[in-house]
Amino acid sequence: MHLLWNMFSFYFFGFAVERDFGILFGEAGVYYFIALYLTALVVSDIPTYLKERNNADYNSLGASGGVGSVIFVFIILEPLQSICLYFALCMPGFVFGAGYMAYTYYQGRKSKDNINHDAHLYGALYGLLFCGVVYPASLLLFYDQVKYWVGTLF
Repeated sequence: MHLLWNMFSFYFFGFAVERDFGILFGEAGVYYFIALYLTALVVSDIPTYLKERNNADYNSLGASGGVGSVIFVFIILEPLQSICLYFALCMPGFVFGAGYMAYTYYQGRKSKDNINHDAHLYGALYGLLFCGVVYPASLLLFYDQVKYWVGTLF
């Protein structure tokens, strides 16, 4: 189920991020997208490897870190876009992102469900870093959009 959920998420967010990268970087956008995903697969697993390298019983395989990075690039580029959990509970992307980070951090410390939650967390952080490096204006634009949204509440 976890793999299916990851691939479902990758399908939707991947197309959106690839489109956004195409707008930002033109024809090179697809290469930025591929670089994001492939490097996130590796980088997001480094903390888990370091933590579990002496544990012969530990194994982990998956795309969680890459998917997490793609989701968080989407959140940085489109923070006010709604993200829905189970097609019903919808919220702005930045609200979802904050909850996602808190949940994955908590589950990573608990680590009782055979899911590498640390890969989700570090993949998400890597996505933020990647976006900030390849398109630094994205962080300011994110801040401005969230600030405007919060301002409309009060």
